[in-house]
Amino acid sequence: MVVDQRTGARKIVRSKAVVVMDGMPPMQGRTLDIASTGLSLTFDHKLAAGDIGMVSFELFVEGKAQVLSCRSRVNYCIFSGDHFKIGFQFMNPDMATMATVNKFLR
Repeated sequence: MVVDQRTGARKIVRSKAVVVMDGMPPMQGRTLDIASTGLSLTFDHKLAAGDIGMVSFELFVEGKAQVLSCRSRVNYCIFSGDHFKIGFQFMNPDMATMATVNKFLR
């Protein structure tokens, strides 16, 4: 049995995401949910836990679309059907990014 080890409040969010892992070209994914510490998304490519890159995604906050980007680390990568579910942990997000994410989570 798999135990969900994520902590903190999460909110479902479905939007396009662009992932640029170190040394790789940009690749598209779709967000699943977000928390103040990171997000999960579906992705066509397998990534290894510990890989680091830039994740950009869109959030609608107060009726406006905002594109956020944050350096992130892969926490897990699970094959699910025809894609991979990947959990990213934000690494040192800037204050503006955190403020936007926290507004979205309210």
